[in-house]
Amino acid sequence: MSVTELGAVLFDMDGLLVDSEPTWFSVESEVFARLGAGREWTPADAHRVVGKALEVSAAEILHCADADPTATSVEEVAGWLVEGMVARMGAGAPWKPGALALIDELGQHGVPAALVSSSHRRLVDVVLGQLPSGAMAASVAGDEVSHTKPHPAPYLRALHLLEVRAETAVVLEDSPTGARSGHSAGCTVVVVPDLAPMPAEHAWHEVESLAALDVTRLVSLLGGDGREDVEVGRATRWKDGREHPHQG
Repeated sequence: MSVTELGAVLFDMDGLLVDSEPTWFSVESEVFARLGAGREWTPADAHRVVGKALEVSAAEILHCADADPTATSVEEVAGWLVEGMVARMGAGAPWKPGALALIDELGQHGVPAALVSSSHRRLVDVVLGQLPSGAMAASVAGDEVSHTKPHPAPYLRALHLLEVRAETAVVLEDSPTGARSGHSAGCTVVVVPDLAPMPAEHAWHEVESLAALDVTRLVSLLGGDGREDVEVGRATRWKDGREHPHQG
């Protein structure tokens, strides 16, 4: 395959493009306390909402805090979360290793990129505003689609905006929720695991960092089934969960 066969690369945002999960944990903890919870928000709590729609996360926080839903709505909690994240991300987005270099290389090869996030547009725009002009040809926010991840709608929307076919696109994700969304949309999916645990059986590729990817590697993975080795010197997983060493 040649680089011309790579139609687009679609980036998740939180935990993939930006190292925002620690910030989310801090904001979630503040909101949890604001609701009068009788305990602290824990990493286990946070893991349950990684990659989920903002309203799903807000509902989970309300439930765990045992708060009165008639006194504070899911929409209010979601608003508090967005406000906290916008304030922090506005001070400077913590880019994941290799993220900006990969985006730059895609631009040099004329491969369009898009940002596809479960976060609301207000927060997505804060992050987009810190990328080089024109880095993303399109973006999709969680409050702009009828169904959020793991439904394929967000990635189908991005493909429509870019006018590219799913079989020519690579989705980059950090969680099973997002990976399932991209896979259901018909795209090749590469996961850089962050906080959410990965299932032993899956239909996507895994790498340790975006720094392990370049245009040549992305082209080579197009249409693969998740069985290929993707990182030299590291054990990767077959779809049945068995580990095998890279032979390159």
